[in-house]
Amino acid sequence: ILVNTLTDKTLPELDGLFIGGGFPETHMHQLASNISMRESIKQAIDNGLPTYAECGGLMYLAKNLIWKDERAEMVGVIPADAVMHDKPQGRGYIKLVETEKMPWPADEKRQKNQIINAHEFHYSNLEGLREKGEFAYQVLRGQGIDGEHDGWIYKNLLASYAHMRDTEQNHWAKRFVAFVKANQ
Repeated sequence: ILVNTLTDKTLPELDGLFIGGGFPETHMHQLASNISMRESIKQAIDNGLPTYAECGGLMYLAKNLIWKDERAEMVGVIPADAVMHDKPQGRGYIKLVETEKMPWPADEKRQKNQIINAHEFHYSNLEGLREKGEFAYQVLRGQGIDGEHDGWIYKNLLASYAHMRDTEQNHWAKRFVAFVKANQ
């Protein structure tokens, strides 16, 4: 099911939610004005809906999105503001390793401490992340959320700046689907 966060009013009945990357700053006021969708997503995540948010999705789940001296209220699940900058805050290939907090089930081919190759490209960073929370990844190379971690975990949400590729070494899509099925 494809959901349009600009025009749809609420989430349909779902078993899991993927909020992909993009450029939410270019539609930040439209996203903010769709209060019923923002509340629907927040309630679903607070109620434990398995959710994966990647880069722009992470920004959308923050409290506010700040760009060019303008502020727009976002979903508010992540207790921080996504603040846009003139220069990239994270750009290029990154290397991650999963922490023991990773909520998704292990892939039978993955080995403990196996490096995950991904990429990041974001002009935003999270400011005011008061609740340290738990993280699914330790950053070995790159920026992630705070220079050391990426993959912020809240209930059944994993929100990350990393753009993953589904590869032989990292079947993230299959693992996310297994996580959704295990939480039905």
